[in-house]
Amino acid sequence: MAKETKVVIQTDSLLILRGRSSTRAWCPLCAAEAEMIALENIGVISNLDKSALEVWMNSEELHRIRTVGGSTLICLASVLARVQNPKPR
Repeated sequence: MAKETKVVIQTDSLLILRGRSSTRAWCPLCAAEAEMIALENIGVISNLDKSALEVWMNSEELHRIRTVGGSTLICLASVLARVQNPKPR
């Protein structure tokens, strides 16, 4: 009788493009300077629907700061960490 071997290969990928919509700023939760993107531009880096994005924002796993002008910036390092660990804490 012949032996059967099953091989399963799983791959994940994430593409982050650095463009004009990102800026470098201090992230107090990372305690480092990080790439940031304005909250209104988050759709540029995410294919999440609005309700899923709201869950992410309410989870407090995404680091954010408020600028002097009143806009909100999201830390891209925290977005990457959230993508790599999709289970909410």
